[in-house]
Amino acid sequence: MLHSILDNDFYKFTMQNAVVKLFPYARTRYAFINRGEHAFPPGFGEALRVAVDNMVHLALTAEEKAFLELHCPFLDPTYRDFLAGFRFDPAEITITQTGDALDVHLEGYWYRTILWEVPLMALISELWYQLGGDQRDNDQVLHDNTQAKIEHYKRLGIRVAEFGTRRRHSYDVHDKVVATLKEQGRGCFIGTSNVHMAQRHGIKPIGTHAHEWFMFHAARFGFKMANILALENWVKVYRGDLGIALSDTFTSRAFFRSFDKKFAKLFDGVRHDSADPIEFAEATIRHYESLGIDPKTKTIVFSDGLDTDKVDRIVRYCAGRIGMSFGIGTNFTNDVGPQPMNMVIKMTEARPEGQDWVPVIKLSDVSSKHTGDPDMIRLAHQVLSLKELD
Repeated sequence: MLHSILDNDFYKFTMQNAVVKLFPYARTRYAFINRGEHAFPPGFGEALRVAVDNMVHLALTAEEKAFLELHCPFLDPTYRDFLAGFRFDPAEITITQTGDALDVHLEGYWYRTILWEVPLMALISELWYQLGGDQRDNDQVLHDNTQAKIEHYKRLGIRVAEFGTRRRHSYDVHDKVVATLKEQGRGCFIGTSNVHMAQRHGIKPIGTHAHEWFMFHAARFGFKMANILALENWVKVYRGDLGIALSDTFTSRAFFRSFDKKFAKLFDGVRHDSADPIEFAEATIRHYESLGIDPKTKTIVFSDGLDTDKVDRIVRYCAGRIGMSFGIGTNFTNDVGPQPMNMVIKMTEARPEGQDWVPVIKLSDVSSKHTGDPDMIRLAHQVLSLKELD
């Protein structure tokens, strides 16, 4: 089910490179969160264990290393050598099934555990459909639906990337979707978050950083300084490359307080990942204008549960006001008949060098997407002077 160590989101490798540089002694814990309250069939845990154990055989090939060198020059040669020697350690993962409930936990050095989340979710999703026996649409329907979507986006004149690894129906569906997007999406389709698919299909890998980058900085430096130091450290490592900043780890309201003129000029734009995209777009435009920056010189990357209707709404509002691009995930890679799974794997605790274990949290712009210890969530609201969200 996994064909390459690069079958993972690009931002996992960019963050891993930064963690190796800045936080090599940090340890982290992650947990599977079953948002959809899915009932797992008998034997699912054992099947997942076998698939995870088989990941120990994944290794960077010479061709893959050359691809990274050519297309990702901001990744240090020392990091590429490190990745060539990296192997997944299945002992870092504990899998338990009790009845129809599945528990999955990860623990280890952050520079190692950071690569597990996305492929592990892809395995859970693919096994779910295999063991459940649900039949997907045939290949022709898959091709036609994907073609219709990308042609719709071409008519809108927008840029679209594929972000669908973690909840894909299967590797096979993912591969066919990317092939169709490349074939039919010229002038619109700009790349994929999956590095293996980028190399396989000769397209651009897309991504910067994820919530865990900011979550760890809160554990290390406190909530007040988390956004500021997470952005500072990103700039320290990448010196202007990979310039889209994620905005909602501790609510976008708190983010914009930290996103001052220096950061607003340094970063090419921001990524939207929760709550109403129109409200976020308006807040972003106002923020840039308040700093004397023309919003049309900046970009919002929209990536929260997008489909054609939602994209249409965003384009109508943002056109001519601010740059925009779209990262479309499940609607590309798991729109094949069966209901997509609703799940995440999130960092739950961190132990920075010289510190004890600290619970970490994520405060989305939508309270239902908060993750982490409730007491720590309340503390973050107090420290950041945030009114509790409904």
